[in-house]
Amino acid sequence: MLKTWLTDITGIQYPIIQGGMGPYSTNRLCAAVANAGGLGIISLIGMGVQHSEATPVDPTLVFGDGSTEDYIERSLEYVKNETQTNQGIFGINCPVSIEFIEAAQRLITGVFNQRSADPELQKRLRVIITSAGDPVPWQQTIRATDLLWFHVVPSIYHARRAAKAGVDAIIASGHEGGAHISWQPVHSMVLIPGVAESTSIPVIAAGGICDGHTIAAAFALGAVGIQMGTRFIATRECDFWDVWKQGVLQSTDRDTLVGRGMFGPMRFIKNQSSLKLVEKTTELTPDFFKGQPVELNQDILKLEKQGFAKLLEDDANGALILGGEVAGRIDNLPSVKDLIVQIADQAEEIVKNLPKRCIAASNK
Repeated sequence: MLKTWLTDITGIQYPIIQGGMGPYSTNRLCAAVANAGGLGIISLIGMGVQHSEATPVDPTLVFGDGSTEDYIERSLEYVKNETQTNQGIFGINCPVSIEFIEAAQRLITGVFNQRSADPELQKRLRVIITSAGDPVPWQQTIRATDLLWFHVVPSIYHARRAAKAGVDAIIASGHEGGAHISWQPVHSMVLIPGVAESTSIPVIAAGGICDGHTIAAAFALGAVGIQMGTRFIATRECDFWDVWKQGVLQSTDRDTLVGRGMFGPMRFIKNQSSLKLVEKTTELTPDFFKGQPVELNQDILKLEKQGFAKLLEDDANGALILGGEVAGRIDNLPSVKDLIVQIADQAEEIVKNLPKRCIAASNK
């Protein structure tokens, strides 16, 4: 059994975190991951879209009628109840970018209020993950709780900013990951050891991870655990639509594209919709591909809204399907439990055999 700082500090069985993907519900996936011994994550972003122009999905299509506070209460109650028997451990994820700041404040406050009134949530909702923004302004708010605080970063600069904020762990997310990625293409092989070397705070690896080989590699690069998003999409319990799962399963290693997204660059599975979005990005914001931030063009945002709406219609060509480069290595749809056990066992076997492989190589 692989035991690391992450398993010890959180009480989870495996050093595996489910990415907080959105703007859709991850409640079922969160519960399944928590029940399987990983850290399940409730994605909050979709619950707050009515308070931000940056996100295009009507929350009633995903979460039903109600207020943001209703969505929070129902989601927390669902995951708490579904993980009661196994006493699964879970957390929340919320972007804190400038575009989403009003929504983030309402979402995080709502979760904290619910948690403070519920002893069972205090016991098992143990982690908050922030992303896509500056963590420093959130220090006082989050540190007023007993939650573990992880922050997602795309560079060494941002890792140092997270260290200044006083987070408990840094999630170093490489550029090959799906959905929101950084302006500069710093990939996991460079990013993860760079962050590990630049700070004394524990590092969790993300981006390009889908199996025991990549988990073992993350440990070798200096990580204490991993976060997976795209790999968890292709599971039976994932809340997402079949067109999304099939988009991941049918991809090759060359079937992703990067275009201008809501909070910056986003990585999509290649299809007619994402090709059109990238073409429009190239036409209207040519400096986008120079690694420098550019304003979100309204014509691009319109295409994005249309593409996300098509997801709900299971339109394989019209939908914008988020996914990382690792989609090209995913070809099956297991249960969450089977996936976690399989990749954890594989990682453990690889780690055990590394000394033999290295010695054998040196003797040739």
